[in-house]
Parts: sequence; structure tokens; C-alpha cells
Amino acid sequence: MSTATTSPAADRTAAPVQRPVKWRDPLLYIFFTLVSAVVFGLLTESGRDTTFQVATGGDLFTIPNFALPATATTWLLTAVMAALAGYATWAALSRRKTGWWVPLLFGMAFILAFLTWIGAGRATVIPLTSLLAGALALSVPLVFGALSGVMCERSGVINIAIEGQLLGGAFLAAVVASLLASPYLGLVAAPVAGALVGVLLVFFGVKYWVDQIIVGVVLNVLVIGLTSFLYSTVLTENEGWNDRQSLPDLAIPLLSDIPVLGPVLFDQNLLVYLMYVAIVVLQIFLFRSRWGLRVRAVGEHPKAADTVGINVIRTRWVTPVLGGALAGLGGAFFTVGSGLAFGKDMSAGNGFIALAAMILGKWNPVGAVAAALLFGFSRSLANVLSTIGGAGIPGEFLLMLPYLVTIFAVAGFVGRVRAPAAENKPYVK
Repeated sequence: MSTATTSPAADRTAAPVQRPVKWRDPLLYIFFTLVSAVVFGLLTESGRDTTFQVATGGDLFTIPNFALPATATTWLLTAVMAALAGYATWAALSRRKTGWWVPLLFGMAFILAFLTWIGAGRATVIPLTSLLAGALALSVPLVFGALSGVMCERSGVINIAIEGQLLGGAFLAAVVASLLASPYLGLVAAPVAGALVGVLLVFFGVKYWVDQIIVGVVLNVLVIGLTSFLYSTVLTENEGWNDRQSLPDLAIPLLSDIPVLGPVLFDQNLLVYLMYVAIVVLQIFLFRSRWGLRVRAVGEHPKAADTVGINVIRTRWVTPVLGGALAGLGGAFFTVGSGLAFGKDMSAGNGFIALAAMILGKWNPVGAVAAALLFGFSRSLANVLSTIGGAGIPGEFLLMLPYLVTIFAVAGFVGRVRAPAAENKPYVK
């Protein structure tokens, strides 16, 4: 008769698997806190003030400009950053996640400390409202481009052609608005150009299985070359084909008179309001609707999606074309959205920054919008610094600032992110 024995290891209770300690965020917070202490705190001359402007003439109630002692303000903001860095360190040691509010508050404190240091002892004021309004305006093409990238890649199609879609939308919007003397009709035409580029992307990338990254790069070159040729010939030689047509600002009563937020958010043109709608609609449709579930299923596991009756090929046709239309709509910002005539290569790399915003936002519409606003703010900050003299910062560095922010944000803050599993993988039924 045999007696059953059990292994001692089987009697032991398995120890819970702990998450590894992640030091990336705490170290970044500590680094920028030290930068703030050394540069903004120690190098700010005592007895200097920084003057801020937070209201405009049309606000509901007037807030006068106010001056803050530069040294005390920078040290106070540095203390706030140090406290947040300490909290992030504690959270890392406790293997807990920090909320979204930690990087938001830290970033705001660092930027305010930087602006206080820049404006210390200067006769000019720091226009906070203009800075934020410029950031929102410059973020418009980035937001549309990032949302386009989210739509396309969630369905399994990599859209490197956002740059070409933005430029095509800007070109067609300018031409149609000039010929028909209506910026609104130009706004309607812009998505058509983006959708046409999207059709070419899907035609070669999905139908004929050409590498989607290569197709996107080729389409960018094609659109840049085609629009430059048409600009040098048709638009230059024919008067009235490339006039300035501007979308008027549509102030929302009462809301537009709120100090700071009113002029920034509620005194904009129709394109900005369409951006608000696109953000909300895409977030809801992508994560709270049957359509969004099907799109995400196609991007993650197309074979499994096919087995439950989802038409994978049709989804990979429709979704990128709609995404291209969204990017084309963002391209209208460069012409009718800004009241400018079309110029060669006027998208100026915004499509690639939009791709970086999509990655930084982890293929989520809200995250992509937040990243796009960050990049737009960096460009607006560079413009403000140029206006007030740059505080000794070389002009070349100010021009590089948006791209430096893009590189550091993607390299330092993204970490390990996972793209949709089936992107750039042809599906054979």
C-alpha cells in the first residue's frame, strides 16, 4: 500500500509577485527640480519683480497686471516641485501609480518658475492669456493629426502620411476658398484632400500589402512635390487662386468674457470648435461604441475579429480614410484657419510632431490631445520669448524648442508603450 506524499513546496503559499520599482519618473522630477533650484532660484537676482498679464480688455471683469517677487516665487515653485518629486519617489518605492495630476502640477510649476526667471526685472509683462491662446491655436493641426493617427493605427494601419494630409488640406482649402471667396467652403474642401491621400495609403498598404511606412513616406514626398509644383505654376500665374481668406472668430456670449479661459477657449473660429467636437466624439466612439470595439479588435487581432463576423478589410479601408479626412481638416488651419495664403511646405513638420503626440498619448485620443497641447505650448512659448527678447537665449534655440520638446518628451516620458499588435501586418483572409 503506497502513501501519497505532497511536496513541501506545494504546501507553501506562493509569495505575491511585486511590481518592479520604476525610477524613471522620480528621477526626471528630481532632475528638473534641481534645474529649477540652481538656474531659476540661485541665478535670479534678488529685488527683481516679474509682471504677469492675465486679462484682456473684453473680459467680464478686469484683473490688473500684477508683479511677483522673482526670487521668492521661483523658490516657492521649486518647493512645490520638490514636494511632488518626493511624492513620486514614495509612490515608486511603494510600487504605486501616481495620478495624472502629478505631472500636470509639476509641469505647471516648472513653467511658471521659468517664466518668472525670464521676466525678472524686465519692463515687459509676461502675457499669460496670449501665451495660452497661442498654444491652443498652434495645437490645432497637431490635435487633428494626432487624432488621425489614433484612428488609423487602432485599425492596424500606420499613417506616416499625416504630414502630406495636412499639407494637402491646406492647399485645397486655400484654392477653394480663393476661387469661391468663402473660407467656409475651403474648410469643407480640406478633408477631401486628406481623404484622397488616405485612399492612396490604404490602396497600396492594405490591398497590395506594400509596407505602410514606406507608402506613407512616399505619399509625403508626393504631396510636397505636387503642391510645390502647383504653387509655382498655377497659383503664382493665376491671380485669385491663392488669396487670403480667414475664418472669422465666433465668440460665445458670456463664456468668452471669463478671464484667461474665455479668450483662450471660447473666442475662436469654427475650426477650433470642430476640434473640440472631434476630441469628444472620437473618445466616445472609440471606447464606448460597437464601432470602436470593432476597430480596436481589427487592430489587435484581425483573425479573431474575422471569426466573429467583422469585415477586416472594409474596416481597414474606411477608418484610415476617415482619419485622413480628419488630418486634412487640420491642414485648413495653415490657410483659412490662420488667414494666410498657401505657401510651399507650410506644414513644416507638424505631421511628424503629431505622430509623436500620438505615441506620447499611447494611442488614446485624450492622451494624444494632451501631448499635442504640450507641443503647441512649446511653440507659443518660443514666440513669446522672441517677442520679449528671449532673455539672452539664442534665436536658433528658440526655433528648435518645439522639436527639442518633442524629442525629450517621447524619449523621456513615454517609456515602454505598446502599439496595436496588428499594425503594418497585412491580413490574408
